[in-house]
Amino acid sequence: MRRFSWFNVTSLTLGFAFLYLPMVILVIYSFNASQLVTVWGGFSTRWYGELLRDEAFLDAAWVTIRVAVASSTLATVLGTLAAVVLVRMGRFPGRTLFSGMIYAPLVMPEVITGLSLLLLFIGIGLDRGILTVVLAHTTFSMCYVSVVVSSRLATFDRALEEAALDLGCTAAQAFRLVTLPIIAPAVISGWLLAFTLSLDDLVIASFTTGPSATTLPIKIFSSVRLGVSPQINALSTILIGFVTVGVIAASLATKRRAVLAERDQRAAERAEA
Repeated sequence: MRRFSWFNVTSLTLGFAFLYLPMVILVIYSFNASQLVTVWGGFSTRWYGELLRDEAFLDAAWVTIRVAVASSTLATVLGTLAAVVLVRMGRFPGRTLFSGMIYAPLVMPEVITGLSLLLLFIGIGLDRGILTVVLAHTTFSMCYVSVVVSSRLATFDRALEEAALDLGCTAAQAFRLVTLPIIAPAVISGWLLAFTLSLDDLVIASFTTGPSATTLPIKIFSSVRLGVSPQINALSTILIGFVTVGVIAASLATKRRAVLAERDQRAAERAEA
């Protein structure tokens, strides 16, 4: 293995510092007793208590979680089905158009996506609220799920499905009992990615939301425009902790699944020997 040079170590250190040092500073200042976010006034958890008593932030957080769970679940189902079609169906009439429609949100500016969805909802007479935000987030996050699942399906051993079919399974049963458990890590990764994108979205939500469905990013943005308050630091720290716990849990679950699969494979090899 090639050894790291001082240039590589320095570059990596500066890169990670640029990415994560602002987050560390934000977390530290969330425990600041002073009302001025740039002046340290001692350690305090005061702003976390203030945040828990702020009904506007709590309502926005509840709306955001509901939207993220619903949109990521819909995006995972639709994105997985789209990936199956793209990988398994081969060449069919309209494939180019279909794949282009699936992957268009990856390169489409969010402003254009949000504006087009806004015009669509107005055209069909759909009142803006939680439903429109869910539909909008599903539209742009579905393509990310499709990309993740497609990459896993492309390397999937079709012989496993064929063996299940030979043993009497229908195509649907083979997919549910054989294919889906094997590609489950990719599906879970796609769900987490869609959940994170929905949790973080500001532009598209600002076009498609209504007065009764203010999401947390919109609430934070409107509050920051009047000045950063210590409650924003506390809220951001909670979000960072929430995402960190989710990523760690997903990584541990994926690692555990890989260990179990490797153990089963070794057991099968010993049984054959």
